[in-house]
Amino acid sequence: MNEIGGRKSIGGDFVIPVAALVFTLYYFSTIIDSPWTAQVAAFFIGTILIALTVLFLVKSAIAIGRGEADLGMSTLIAPTGLLATRLGLLAITVAYLVLIKWGGFTLTTFGFLLAAMLLLNRGQRGGFITLFALSISLGGYLIFILAFETRFPRGPFEELMQTVL
Repeated sequence: MNEIGGRKSIGGDFVIPVAALVFTLYYFSTIIDSPWTAQVAAFFIGTILIALTVLFLVKSAIAIGRGEADLGMSTLIAPTGLLATRLGLLAITVAYLVLIKWGGFTLTTFGFLLAAMLLLNRGQRGGFITLFALSISLGGYLIFILAFETRFPRGPFEELMQTVL
């Protein structure tokens, strides 16, 4: 906790909730032409996310009003020892977003999970992490692409599986 003059700096804590709120509103705008079951599920989950974000914002506003907190952004970089890991995770995430179009959902998700977990675990337990990332990405393929037939990006793995199955 970074405190300046007895106040907790919470400005950096707003990044994810505000991004989640913006994404949820954007997502609502994209499901208008979807089947009603998808709209209901998205609305239910989105409403919960919006409610939690509003609750967080109200709680933060109360803390700021009481003088217990301020909108300082020092928590975004503190502790500075984790800055390289955070930047690495950001780079992996950007790479995932760029490469998913060509690599497809399954392979790109596997690569993202593998790289992120190895980075966060400092390269330890590589075998377990590889199996875990493989299971999650294959599970995602089975659930989202095979079972639910979602329109996730298809790449070499999805094309191969379509030919095989």
